[in-house]
Amino acid sequence: MPVFIDFIIALVLIVAFTGLFLVPKLQNLEQLKKDREQILTVTKLHRGTDSERKLLLKLLNLGIPAKTIFHDLYLETSYKRFAQIDLVVPTKVGIIVFEVKEYSGWIFGSGHQKEWTQILAFGKQKYRFYNPVLQNKRHIEQLRSKLPQFANIPFFSVVVFFGPCEFKNVTQIPQDVFVIKAWDIDTVLNQILTENPLARYGNKWEIVQILTHATSNGDNMEVRWQHTQNLRALEPVNTQRKVSVEFTVPFPRLWRRKPKFWRF
Repeated sequence: MPVFIDFIIALVLIVAFTGLFLVPKLQNLEQLKKDREQILTVTKLHRGTDSERKLLLKLLNLGIPAKTIFHDLYLETSYKRFAQIDLVVPTKVGIIVFEVKEYSGWIFGSGHQKEWTQILAFGKQKYRFYNPVLQNKRHIEQLRSKLPQFANIPFFSVVVFFGPCEFKNVTQIPQDVFVIKAWDIDTVLNQILTENPLARYGNKWEIVQILTHATSNGDNMEVRWQHTQNLRALEPVNTQRKVSVEFTVPFPRLWRRKPKFWRF
């Protein structure tokens, strides 16, 4: 009898420990399934980067309709040349264009500098990369050139940094441009939507057509290949260089508020 009781106790302990291990795993799998289903309402799972899809999920979870999110756009700018834009979201106050980055370390840069600096290993490793503010500014200019009505519609540039990075000296950011960490996206959206008047849209359908066509270009392997070739033809700016760094007050984190969303 004691042997039988010991067996039952051991069995109960095994089941309990197994449950403690399996339940979180099953919950995680269920969440991954839900995330997958949400992503598929906007884009395909192979499109873009992990950080772009994380931002996409954030937007959906904040209540933004899937039909107003355009992801991984390839906007034709000239013959066999395309601008790749991470996300575009038309809203009642204007069009938000997102540029998504993922970095670690310290980030230094000015809104007007051609290159920004990434510092790793407490200053032992320093890299430069193209200014994402100027990069997204160029994307907006290329979008504006597509339709006459875009001249009367406000555009908002939002550069979102994922990863364990810290803004050490990010300065001179232009108006209607936001450089933020991923956790501040709700605050910035709320600020854009509540502090700006309604946009004067003309033909919304032609806007949707332009954005939909740019998105569908990303499914064309020839377009993607050509875009890659065009990028390779440019001089890379992410090679390691010696740079001087001045330490100043870190970029302030915005106060977080729950945003109210819109209809486009």
